Amino acid sequence: MITALDHVQLAAPAGSEDALRAFYTGPLRLTEIPKPAALAAGGGCWFAAGAVQLHLGIESGFRPARKAHPGLRVDDIHAVARRLTDHGAPVTWDDRLPGHLRLFTEDPVGNRLELLQPVTG
Repeated sequence: MITALDHVQLAAPAGSEDALRAFYTGPLRLTEIPKPAALAAGGGCWFAAGAVQLHLGIESGFRPARKAHPGLRVDDIHAVARRLTDHGAPVTWDDRLPGHLRLFTEDPVGNRLELLQPVTG
């Protein structure tokens, strides 16, 4: 039986780690976590916020997915949107999910990300 989602992995091109680190630890405020030594040689970087982990792995011939994406829940979506805009990342608001404030953005290599905040009251 599945008990939890351990992590989500996205792909990235070789040499993009510094840009990814600046994005994921900057406007998204994730913490970089060390990769195990046996996996570190392949490049990429891992990030976490509490129990949520996002892994970026290096892929030869990388092309970002246009539809697939992680949905990351946030507690102040407007503050995150400002940080993304200040960082130069695109922010596209979407009001089609009832009960949520929601936006889409892209990381520096074009991976699509959904950020959402449940609306209370």
